[in-house]
Amino acid sequence: MKSFIYDNQKNMKAVKKHDFEKLTNLLIILSIMSISFSSCVSNRNLRYLNDKEIKEINVKKYKEAEIADYRLKPNDELDINIKSLDDPTTNVFQTLGNQQSTSSGYTTPYSASLSAYMIDKNGYIQLPVIGNIFVENKTIPDVISMLQDSLNNILSNPTVTVKLVNRYVSVLGEVRNPGHFSYSQEKINIYNALSLAGDVTTYGDRNDVLLVRNENGNNLSINIDLTSSDLLASDYYYLRPNDIIYVKPMRKKFWGLDTFPWSVLLSTISTVILIYTVFGEPTN
Repeated sequence: MKSFIYDNQKNMKAVKKHDFEKLTNLLIILSIMSISFSSCVSNRNLRYLNDKEIKEINVKKYKEAEIADYRLKPNDELDINIKSLDDPTTNVFQTLGNQQSTSSGYTTPYSASLSAYMIDKNGYIQLPVIGNIFVENKTIPDVISMLQDSLNNILSNPTVTVKLVNRYVSVLGEVRNPGHFSYSQEKINIYNALSLAGDVTTYGDRNDVLLVRNENGNNLSINIDLTSSDLLASDYYYLRPNDIIYVKPMRKKFWGLDTFPWSVLLSTISTVILIYTVFGEPTN
């Protein structure tokens, strides 16, 4: 009888041990499956200019996207530099900040803003001697031509240089370094702007990036696919001053590997093992 009871307890203990091993394996498998299905991001989601067709010769030509000359608006700031054979005479057109930046040979966006001529709400800039000039909805070449004509009767062989000071683009959302960035070149494309922000993060949705632009007094919302090569010839490849780029997060971000609650998972497994060890083992 004792032998039968002992054998029965031994068999129960073996069954319990087997069940415990199955439970442990099940927890591990479920953990791996939950991580795999909810947090993995395929390499295809991370590539730019990701065309599906693969050709033998991997050289493709795209006509460069055309960008229209920027039309000036109220509150735009213009850096105007006027030179002439009559050097002392041109000093009247130089602001204090402009003179300081010229002498130092270096101009920051902040110092350029201090020395700039701002377009007022009515579309005018005011210059010494010349007076008010209407520049709203004009291009930079238009303004240079207008100033050149006005100065021909005042200065000897005047040379006019005009630059837009407020060249900024904002990059927000799933990028490594979101912010408000200035640029000095005449044009900047969307990939250049993203590089200023440290590129899109792993969980940024490259297939659906939002571009916000003000055009003729209307705010436009434009969806852009960064993975399509067609973007290279798109009207939205090059950005305009004060454009806003918003990179949306992918749904997978919410269960991303970098934010997965590993501590909770491990704590649950440890608790299950502890409960089984204390209460699950049969007593002799």
